Amino acid sequence: MSDAAIASHDSPTNFELLKSQSVASAPALSREQVARYCRQLVLPELGFAGQQKLLRGRVLCVGTGGVGSPLGLYLAAAGVGHIGIVDTDDVDFSNLQRQVIHFTPDVGTRKVKSAAAKLHALNPMVDVLCYDTMLTAKNAIEICAQYDVIVDASDNFATRYITNDAGVLLGKPVVYASVFRFEGQASVFDAKKGPCYRCLYPEPPAPHEVPGGAELGILGIVPGFLGLIQATEVMKLLLGIGDPLIGRLLTFDALEMRMREMHVHKDPECLVCGHSPSIHTMEDSERFCSSVSSPAKVNEIEPRDAFELYDRGQPGPVFLDVREDPEWEICRIDGAKHIPFAELDRRLAELDPKAETIVYCLTGARSRNVVERLQAVGFSNPKLLKGGLRAWAASVDPDMWIY
Repeated sequence: MSDAAIASHDSPTNFELLKSQSVASAPALSREQVARYCRQLVLPELGFAGQQKLLRGRVLCVGTGGVGSPLGLYLAAAGVGHIGIVDTDDVDFSNLQRQVIHFTPDVGTRKVKSAAAKLHALNPMVDVLCYDTMLTAKNAIEICAQYDVIVDASDNFATRYITNDAGVLLGKPVVYASVFRFEGQASVFDAKKGPCYRCLYPEPPAPHEVPGGAELGILGIVPGFLGLIQATEVMKLLLGIGDPLIGRLLTFDALEMRMREMHVHKDPECLVCGHSPSIHTMEDSERFCSSVSSPAKVNEIEPRDAFELYDRGQPGPVFLDVREDPEWEICRIDGAKHIPFAELDRRLAELDPKAETIVYCLTGARSRNVVERLQAVGFSNPKLLKGGLRAWAASVDPDMWIY
């Protein structure tokens, strides 16, 4: 089929139009659409009328990573007619283990461009609109207002709260999922019918308290599974069938291969959907998200300055690596002391409270917490390696195998 024919899928001139024989005044579908969607057209809960709902459906996918990849692919395959994708990252080699919408040749390209190409290749009759930007308090309302369903496939708390608050203010459902190592959770937040994300998690954690996926690790199948759950919930919402996960939080444990369900109730004190909300605009949302307490003051040292101390030889500072064992195997600073973050308290006796101690992890999140802990128990000179091993590799040791 020519590109011109594909691009003109709204016009019936290239296809014979068919009408359902079982539904009075049923909508028209092209021969190609019937062939493409026939396995779901025969479902009594869907049929021709349901397929038209999907074709008219408008879904915004916030994120095209591990969760957003299967989400987007299955929505496009099902014929959801208008898909918006929001992302601002480039495809990285480390993404390919779980972000199945991106292929090896896509490394270095923008994720929205890579994702849009795959969705169009899978189903040329779907319109895909790319937003190569972060979803922020300034643009969330304008972007989200164009869609029927908003899907939170993001990987950070700031975006989750912005997505939730925009959904509440616009009166639109938000299909949520998040993952952690071997576990994940999913729900549908619709403040008109049940709780919102802030009802479950009233305030975001401070940024330094939450290590990212690069530090914690993740089994690639887990976000894929959660993305399929999200796609299912989106289809149910668009079709108006089944029992959506409104007021229910579904949790998944891949190691135990077990799913559990928790009931989530609307919080009357919720800042955005409660009886007397404090958040009325996205500016309010941004203000409440940024009001999280700042991290305690710690002494920091730049990687180059730390290297000068390291390069002088003994006696010198103690370099303390607080990453997990598998991370230690990938790369390390030679001569560093290794005490994983979770073992710190029971192994404090291995450290000299009077020694200059430079603490590092991959990016600085875990090591900041360790420096705070060392300060609290009386260590006289603990320091945070600013930026962690990634900064060390960038400015000191470019040959280090980083992850």
